[in-house]
Order: sequence, then C-alpha cells, then structure tokens
Amino acid sequence: MRYCFHIRGHLDLEWSEWLDGLTIVHDADGTSRLYNEVPDQAALYGLITRLRDLSLELIAATPAPLQIPEEPTAE
Repeated sequence: MRYCFHIRGHLDLEWSEWLDGLTIVHDADGTSRLYNEVPDQAALYGLITRLRDLSLELIAATPAPLQIPEEPTAE
C-alpha cells in the first residue's frame, strides 16, 4: 500500500534514499509530503521510527493515491 507522510518543514531531497527511496514533495505552506510503497506494518513502523530519529514533526500518516501530486510552483 502507498502511504503519505505529512511532516512540518522541508526535508532535504538527499534524505530520500535513507528513507527507503520515498518521494519528497515540498508544499508552499512549509510542509513536506513523503510518499512510498509500504509492504507491511513492520515497514510502516520502521519509516515512522526513521522520521522520529530525524526529529521531524509528523503531522499525519495516511494511505495515499497511486499518483503522486506534483510539487507546487511559486507564482
């Protein structure tokens, strides 16, 4: 199942690989959405633990659509 992890702040894109190759999308409101396929509950809790280890503030962890929204552009 694909999940979206919504966090406060903009996570550097270089963290993607350390976090199991998840896709990072920066939002205009200063938050980030992290998308990844999570095969089971153990992997889900493992990703949440890694986010905690980075001292990131987790706003939400929810099932996500298969298509990842594009990063918004500043106008």
